[in-house]
Amino acid sequence: MLGVFAAFAGIGFAGTLVEARAFVVRRQALSVLAPGSRSLRVLHISDVHLMPYQRAKQAWVGRLGNLDPDLVVCTGDNLGHARAVPALLECFTGLFRYPGVFVLGSNDYYGPRLKNPARYLLPEGGRRKIKGRPLPTADLVRGFTDAGWLDLSNRRTRLDLPGANLEFVGVDDPHLRRDRYARVAGPAATDAALTIGVSHAPYRRVLDAMTADGAGLILAGHTHGGQLCLPGVGALVTNCDLPRSQAKGLSRWYVPQEHRAAARHGTWLHVSAGIGTSPFTPVRFWCRPEVTLLTLHPRSAD
Repeated sequence: MLGVFAAFAGIGFAGTLVEARAFVVRRQALSVLAPGSRSLRVLHISDVHLMPYQRAKQAWVGRLGNLDPDLVVCTGDNLGHARAVPALLECFTGLFRYPGVFVLGSNDYYGPRLKNPARYLLPEGGRRKIKGRPLPTADLVRGFTDAGWLDLSNRRTRLDLPGANLEFVGVDDPHLRRDRYARVAGPAATDAALTIGVSHAPYRRVLDAMTADGAGLILAGHTHGGQLCLPGVGALVTNCDLPRSQAKGLSRWYVPQEHRAAARHGTWLHVSAGIGTSPFTPVRFWCRPEVTLLTLHPRSAD
């Protein structure tokens, strides 16, 4: 009996290894742009965690430019190795043909470390010991900005796209407590087709602040969608204070009742399950690696 159990356990583990390489493009649509705007296709990519030897992942990411988005939003954790920057920039070449914005995650600053995976079952991942070997963050940022992408780390800016002017408000990684939303806080621009909040880790304090200021859409990553999920249950953890039911995909976010107007209307939140994993836990279950192509349509006129 023990041998049978071991065999099934081995098959299950092998399946999680296979699923971690079963990349998929999700497609979602929502009406959030100002009336009269042109519809936009936004590619949301997150948590690549690239290792230099991951050729299949590099080839798949390299083909994403064929989706022909109007905009690329990258929500961080691009690196899995200190020597991954050249390979990452190479496989992003097709995406660099399009306008883009980005924020950074903890694994753009520090390399992954071997940890006890049971720690992630504790609230917010237990006591955080995040810092590992420093990564070449400056090289990564330089590669993105040289390609014309906008760094949104604790910044607010505008981007003119054909048929729609977008406002962005972004923060540096909340998981490392590098977010400084007070520097960029303020009401959403009334003359923009949409204000989009961008953060790597979807912590409540950031989501609440962006929603209260009137962002119409917030994009984040970090959770890996739970990475190991159960059918009928979903994500077991989010590695932050986001509810497990919102670990991936589209949902509505409402702020506490003291912000009554924002609480009444809420905002759209999209959390990407991401493409990669830590090299120390290279598995996924019931949670395929993904990017999402969001088609944003104009709202109907009031």
